[in-house]
Amino acid sequence: MKARLSWICHGPTQASRKGRFPDDEPLEARALQRDGLPTFRLGAIDRIWTSPALRARQTATALGLDAVSDAALRECDYGDWRGRSLAELQESDMESLALWMMDLSVAPHGGEPLAAVAGRVGEWMGRRIGEAGHAVAITHATVIRAAVLHVLQAPPAAFWAIDIEPFGIVEMTSDGRRWQLRFPKMAV
Repeated sequence: MKARLSWICHGPTQASRKGRFPDDEPLEARALQRDGLPTFRLGAIDRIWTSPALRARQTATALGLDAVSDAALRECDYGDWRGRSLAELQESDMESLALWMMDLSVAPHGGEPLAAVAGRVGEWMGRRIGEAGHAVAITHATVIRAAVLHVLQAPPAAFWAIDIEPFGIVEMTSDGRRWQLRFPKMAV
């Protein structure tokens, strides 16, 4: 039983452009224009899920995909840091920011620890491992990073070594026992 899982990161927002922790903001207007959309060769799709966040749902709609919202794919809750930039936090609360980046189990912002995001994403993937066919998940860079960590069984510090761009795509496959990363060849 072969499964394929395509992770798609939502399109760009003002928060992503300005290095701010996101809230439930919309995509930038340009990202919603047809000429601003990337082209994906996803092939036949059996199931499509999206984060409940507006930017993820808008990405699904813009790509012409009819997705079901799944709370397990939601963005990390950044608590008091929502709307604030990394530069601002480096000036006003450097210790908390450094602690958060070194220890994924803490949440000095009063929201959700990154370890909790990784746990829920791993559980979500575990529930999908036996499902045959091609599934698509439209979500956030944080969630996709957590999925990659899960597949590689990488240490938590590797979280920050994974860069997911807006509209970025990560492919995985499963044989029903485990997930693995897949690097498809370029279309000619």
